[in-house]
Amino acid sequence: MTSTTLVVPCFNEASRLPGETYLSCLEKNADLDVLFIDDGSTDDTSDVLQQLCERSSGRCESLRLPVNQGKAEAVRQGILRALDSEASLVGFWDADLAIPLEAIPDLAGVFEERPETLMVFGSRVRMLGREVDRDPFRHYAGRLFATVVSLLLDVAVYDTQCGAQLFRACPTVKDLFQEPFITRWIFDVEILARLKRTLSPEAWKNLGELVSEYPLPSWQDVSGSKVRPQDFLHAPLDLTAIYRTYLSK
Repeated sequence: MTSTTLVVPCFNEASRLPGETYLSCLEKNADLDVLFIDDGSTDDTSDVLQQLCERSSGRCESLRLPVNQGKAEAVRQGILRALDSEASLVGFWDADLAIPLEAIPDLAGVFEERPETLMVFGSRVRMLGREVDRDPFRHYAGRLFATVVSLLLDVAVYDTQCGAQLFRACPTVKDLFQEPFITRWIFDVEILARLKRTLSPEAWKNLGELVSEYPLPSWQDVSGSKVRPQDFLHAPLDLTAIYRTYLSK
């Protein structure tokens, strides 16, 4: 089975990190390791992660950033560190497990079926047979955001902001994470913009050969999200910056 190192960014997650769920998943999945990135937390997250790692028989590791740098930088540093391991796949997952860890084999299976695939994004599609329960405001704001992103990138994408993404461990993916992102939250869009910058127009038209969206079987809103309403208001400025940096040349 494909080995996977999962990066989990954490900021002040001491009271809501489901540690037992992580440990249970690791017991059931011998080819999974977890790298927690403590993004300068000011609560007891560091202690909680240390205790969790001590109980994981070496399957969990914790890296603490000295000051809060935002999810984008926490994920970036985690992915680069994960790429130095022997894992075949690396990725990131939201700490609150709004997406169950049981979805990892589903996403990983896409890489086994399609050797050309570089990345697989979980997608929160509300459809029959799927248990996707989202706050209505965040759902419709997300649909608007995805529409704008699709127009900006000139490619159909349903959900760039889902906190469940896997990448093939390869030089192409490593290059996408080498430089710091210019946004703190919508770095997922930056990843695609950086990829577009490296591809020919013809290859970009066939992006589905390299990037796949996988409809998640379940997703549940968890209270305490670090995403604030004002972050949605700031998104247009971030999208403008991404366009000017990666796409206007």
